[in-house]
Amino acid sequence: MSHREDLLDGAVQCLREKGYARTTARDIVKASGTNLASIGYHYGSTEALLNAAVVRAMEDFGAEIGRSMAELAADADATLLQRFERFWEYTIASFQEKPGIWLATLDVFGVALRNPEVRTTISEGLEDGRQLWAQAIYHVDGDDARTVGSLHQALLSGVLVQWLMDPERAPSAADLARALLAITSSVAADQSNSPV
Repeated sequence: MSHREDLLDGAVQCLREKGYARTTARDIVKASGTNLASIGYHYGSTEALLNAAVVRAMEDFGAEIGRSMAELAADADATLLQRFERFWEYTIASFQEKPGIWLATLDVFGVALRNPEVRTTISEGLEDGRQLWAQAIYHVDGDDARTVGSLHQALLSGVLVQWLMDPERAPSAADLARALLAITSSVAADQSNSPV
């Protein structure tokens, strides 16, 4: 592998372990087994290397989520509630197993506000996620897919923050499935009681 790839792999490792804001050039050099001068030579700056690492980490994470979503979508016998709960079981397990990468995603939002390339990458990833979640979990296509996916994205961000800040009281996959059932039952009851 080249120094360029070693640096990128080291920077991704640092993102997962320390987050964007706390990773230094020396951390990357130590993780990659390279030297400080190679950062400037291959990437121009530590910030440019970290931005490239963010893009790589988001691509890797997107591929991982894509595989789990494909498994959900392939289970034709699963109900919406079962698909929903399985997604959350997988995602919450990921919060617990890989807190560094999830915490780094929060750091990246601040970076994205200052860096158009990172912002574009994240925006495209969010849009892909919206479509994927709408189709794989809810079996919604067309005009409603973006709206349903946006609601799911909002839920993902909120549940992530709860798990990072207060894992003891954060909702479980079963809690989220019960909440979805309660909401849909309330909506159905409300619609049946409203005058036509």
